[in-house]
Amino acid sequence: MKRIGFLSFGHWSPTSRSETRSARDTLLQAIDLAVAAEELGADGAYFRVHHFARQLASPFPLLAAIGARTRRIEIGTAVIDMRYENPLSLVEDAGAADLIAGGRLQLGLSRGSPEQVIDGWRHFGYAPAEGESDADMGRRHAEVFLDLLKGEGFAEPHPRPMFPNPPGLLRLEPHSEGLRERIWWGSASDATAVWAARHGMNLQSSTLKADETGEPFHIQQARQIRRYRQAWKEAGHARAPRVSVSRSIVALVNDRDRAYFEGGGSGDQVGIIDSMRAVFGRSYAAEPERLIEALRADEAIAEADTLLLTVPNQLGVAYNAHLIESILTHVAPALGWR
Repeated sequence: MKRIGFLSFGHWSPTSRSETRSARDTLLQAIDLAVAAEELGADGAYFRVHHFARQLASPFPLLAAIGARTRRIEIGTAVIDMRYENPLSLVEDAGAADLIAGGRLQLGLSRGSPEQVIDGWRHFGYAPAEGESDADMGRRHAEVFLDLLKGEGFAEPHPRPMFPNPPGLLRLEPHSEGLRERIWWGSASDATAVWAARHGMNLQSSTLKADETGEPFHIQQARQIRRYRQAWKEAGHARAPRVSVSRSIVALVNDRDRAYFEGGGSGDQVGIIDSMRAVFGRSYAAEPERLIEALRADEAIAEADTLLLTVPNQLGVAYNAHLIESILTHVAPALGWR
């Protein structure tokens, strides 16, 4: 059995072919798609976070709204760029959203991705410390965030407070018990996957990875997952970790699917991203029978417990719900995912 959710980048563009022509369209449709996905039996609604782009940015108003409209589905990010984040504010925002959702938040973090603007985090008031890279800064922010999520008091109370305080040092509020165990790290390399395991975070691995061996993407990603799990075991954490992978997977079951996506499947691609040689995983688009056979050969999907289906959100709620339903109905049972 696998948890199956969707991952939306939340694009919008004011063009005639787009069903999301404004930020408002994207946000409201994201809520509606999460509700529809829950009704279909999907397990997760996840959203990418990008700054300075016509995409989803600040995630917590959206996550809180989805939490208030749904009852069962996991709600998460994949991923929040920690170079831009104040860890203390993030604790408060995440705690509030998780409480609204009844403890269903699955918060994916990362050190960051390629930028829309030059050093965008500087506009948010952050800069690496001396001798630190921006990636180091992102990981440092994450470590502070993880420590604060424990809910331990650290701030000296004022002797004449506006409101009565409980005894002892004060923590950030609202605190959501259990959220610390639902933090994920988006990793592009084997080394950062091991780092995430040592820090007790679940692992998110996407369709992009550092090309560390020249092997096919899914082989490298499967090895990354195995190394992560070994590092988790060596760290001695009490609970079992979770691992997600994301994929573009479309089952062609009607003429509209074929018009949009027939011939749209692709093999792995290699390129340079942020001065790193990266391998980009293939996309899948085929009739269900062919799709099932192709997916059986994907070693990384087999290793993961959670699969996030990237959705073309600009095609609208109804069509994206159809894409999710097609996978749940025509593909997942044959592969033992349901």
